[in-house]
Amino acid sequence: MLPPVPTSDMAPRQAAPRSAVAGWVLFDWAAQPYFTLINTFVYAPFFASAVAANPVEGQAMWGFATSAAGVAIAVLSPVLGAIADASGRRKPWIAAFGLLLVIGASLLWLGKPGAPETVAIVLVAFIIATIGAEFATVFNNSMMPSLVPPERIGRLSGLGWAVGYVGGMVSLIFMLGFLVASPETGRTLIGFSPLFGLDAGAREGDRAAGPLTALWFIVFVIPLFLFTPDAPARMGMAAAVKAGCTGLKATLTEVHRHRNVMTFLIANMIYMDGLVALFALGGIYAAGVFGWTTIEIGLFGILLTITGTAGALIGGRLDDTLGSKPVILGSIAVLTFSVVTILLIGRDHLLFIFATTPPAPGDGLFATAPEQVYLVLGGLIGAAAGPLQAASRSLLVRLAPQDKIGQFFGLFALSGKVTAFVGPFLASVVTLALNDQRAGLGVLAFMFLIGATILSFVRTRAPA
Repeated sequence: MLPPVPTSDMAPRQAAPRSAVAGWVLFDWAAQPYFTLINTFVYAPFFASAVAANPVEGQAMWGFATSAAGVAIAVLSPVLGAIADASGRRKPWIAAFGLLLVIGASLLWLGKPGAPETVAIVLVAFIIATIGAEFATVFNNSMMPSLVPPERIGRLSGLGWAVGYVGGMVSLIFMLGFLVASPETGRTLIGFSPLFGLDAGAREGDRAAGPLTALWFIVFVIPLFLFTPDAPARMGMAAAVKAGCTGLKATLTEVHRHRNVMTFLIANMIYMDGLVALFALGGIYAAGVFGWTTIEIGLFGILLTITGTAGALIGGRLDDTLGSKPVILGSIAVLTFSVVTILLIGRDHLLFIFATTPPAPGDGLFATAPEQVYLVLGGLIGAAAGPLQAASRSLLVRLAPQDKIGQFFGLFALSGKVTAFVGPFLASVVTLALNDQRAGLGVLAFMFLIGATILSFVRTRAPA
């Protein structure tokens, strides 16, 4: 068995110094542009609409790549979390996987419009970057119990997500204002020529999302390493590998002793699959159905980050007041409603009943009723996604044994990734089978509902 971790080290009675908390929170600021710029609003739609042969095939390939990264994360995350528990330290793991994020994101620059030979390079780089971003997040999350008392976990988690959303929004505004230009006008959203002489016709502004994400992470992760204390090393790496694997085996063997937290992890596995697929495919869907350009998708992303920031901050306080479980269930209800409503709108109709005029050149941004409804639904999705992710993270901290927090955050990542390929995979299969991007999103509503049903069986204590 693992040597015991002193409870006082894991759950302090008083919060760590503000500089330590700020350094930890800034990790979310540093990492979020990967999810905002690459995985959702800039690079993924660019890949589907310009690098791949067509948007339907591009959505499917991006979904399959997301699935491949999810399998790798699912297999390795519990093992690495257990090893980190045994060794004590988290920062070396964050540094190692942060390096993968930087390498993979930088290589995305190589994707070029109309160049099918770059498709494989882009997808491999995307998988590498995804693995790096997700694993670095696992080890950053496992530092939470050492920073604030248990009654403030919800606010800390919500603050982290909110700061991350703001970081994603700032990076997106920078891209739209100074890097991404319209191929027709050669000007950015605010009327500038792209910085660094980026060629709008070659979509170099979109491609720059990769290198910008890498540089952003390098700069803003520095405070974590400077100001946030790490747990002391408890043993060498070889001994930690042996002890970690032994401890994980014992945890899994005694899973019946942790039935409550395992029920939560199963629920998290299912509803997070739906959220991963929704974010991975939402921007691609808008590009394919409405013909949105990077600028329009970027503005859509800004709206989501604004509502996501507000949702995470409000959700963090509700988490500490009402409890994590009600916040998660409420968020799932909003997401389910939004997805179902998306299925009822299209380029030229609302609710399958009301015919609308499809967008035409010169109409301006978001000129049609279906586009405006999609904007509103996007705002709701952002407002619900922030609290869902923040409350899930804090609920695990409250449910899991503190001396095995790394193991359970590894299992948390496992539960979010072991079937993470299922959501994108099913959406991709349905998209290809029916040749309809909207149909691919239909499976997500069922995932949200099943996850919420399982979560209802999780026992939680009322907040203090």
